[in-house]
Amino acid sequence: MTDVAGDRQKQDGDTSFFGQPRVLSNLFGVELWERFSFYGMQGILLIYLYYSADKGGLGIDQATATGIVGAYGGLVYLSTIAGAWLADRLIGAERTLFYAAALVMSGHIALSILPGLVGVGVGLVLIAVGSGGVKANATSLVGTLYSEKDSRRDAGFSIFYMGINIGALIGPLLTGLLQSNLGFHWGFALAAVGMAVGLIQYSVGRKRLAEVANEIPHPLPSSERTRYIAGVVVAAVVILVLALTGVLRADRLATIVIGVTIVATVIYFAIILTSKLVTEVERKRVIAFIPMFLVSAVFWSLYQQQFTVLTIYSDKQLDRSIFGWEMPVPWVQSINPVFIIVLSGVFAAIWTKMGDRQPPTPYKFAAGTVVMGIAFLLFIPMASTEANSAPLLGVIGVIFVFTIAELLLSPVGLSLATKLAPQKFHTQMVALFFLSVALGTAMAGRLAEGYTVENQVPYFAILGGIAIVVGVVLALVTPWLRRLMGGVR
Repeated sequence: MTDVAGDRQKQDGDTSFFGQPRVLSNLFGVELWERFSFYGMQGILLIYLYYSADKGGLGIDQATATGIVGAYGGLVYLSTIAGAWLADRLIGAERTLFYAAALVMSGHIALSILPGLVGVGVGLVLIAVGSGGVKANATSLVGTLYSEKDSRRDAGFSIFYMGINIGALIGPLLTGLLQSNLGFHWGFALAAVGMAVGLIQYSVGRKRLAEVANEIPHPLPSSERTRYIAGVVVAAVVILVLALTGVLRADRLATIVIGVTIVATVIYFAIILTSKLVTEVERKRVIAFIPMFLVSAVFWSLYQQQFTVLTIYSDKQLDRSIFGWEMPVPWVQSINPVFIIVLSGVFAAIWTKMGDRQPPTPYKFAAGTVVMGIAFLLFIPMASTEANSAPLLGVIGVIFVFTIAELLLSPVGLSLATKLAPQKFHTQMVALFFLSVALGTAMAGRLAEGYTVENQVPYFAILGGIAIVVGVVLALVTPWLRRLMGGVR
């Protein structure tokens, strides 16, 4: 522990990367390329599933296709549990991050070379499991660069978040271009190349990062490893049997992921709250995290519809003609990252300038959820049953509001998870935050199954109104949450 504390003190005095520790640049880079591949693939995934065969797609029913995308997205964040557990108990965060990134690359390769549903099944499972390991551990490693009272923490996470969105910007542009001109599998192949670049970049700086990330917080005794290996094997067999017997049908996947995520969340909170390794102050902080977990799930159930409802909207309702040229559908996914890149630095500067005077995190969560609800309401004035009639500038404006909401909640949510985390459950607390994203993402897929052009007004009105009410309720209970948080803002 002494060496770790000394390394962290060195990071506190290191301002060589935009005022942040130099090691942040390595994490910034690997996450950028992982997000390039992730969002590049996801930008074309839904239309690949429901486009007809003559357009290069698989011709799956639209409602089923949105459920698959939602289930896959939920599985990505659900897999953060496994990634966090490996880091905290077996091999450490740095090694887990490296191996998980290799798994992501393998998944993109499978999507690009394996035909039909076989490629979808193998590829999405590998990408989901690998992305879960990358997300939990990259975020956790950023948290290790700062002491608890370092005021640069939220700004550092905002810069890290900007790297995510640079990748998210470029990915759909390039994969969408290849998909439009050469076909879907070329787009998937480019995603694999992007992840390979990320792995090479990360490998170059692994030694420097390992100096501050070489600890296994809660090592698993060797005597217990056989039991855990047996459990993994049994779980794999059960999943295989359910798949072969038709229980894991495509149209049920989103609902199954929602159920599994809820069960996992309850178990996870119970394990942390009842652990003897958690102090009384830490336990109260975890309790304070529960309402924000629920609000986060509501937020993501709307926000993640960018990859379901917004994709369908862009394909069927949005006027994508620009001076006679039709913009590819996946390019709409790159609008949000543009705003993130521009505004993340602004938000980082605001939080840094305000320092201890900035609003407590629960108020930021509440504001983000209310703004997200408003974004959904803004679809209503553009409602029409006429194909490709929605104005591009109107949709860009809605996505701008999406971005404001995201920056109020997502990067500070990652930061909050590291601040409220008990010492022995550091990475696993980050995984809990991602479980809220898993739940929201799977819910986004399930909700999108009910979206049609004909019911778009009540759809956007009801979901937007619910989000606003949830945000207001959180703001009202914030004084109580602050007392439980024990000085953490």
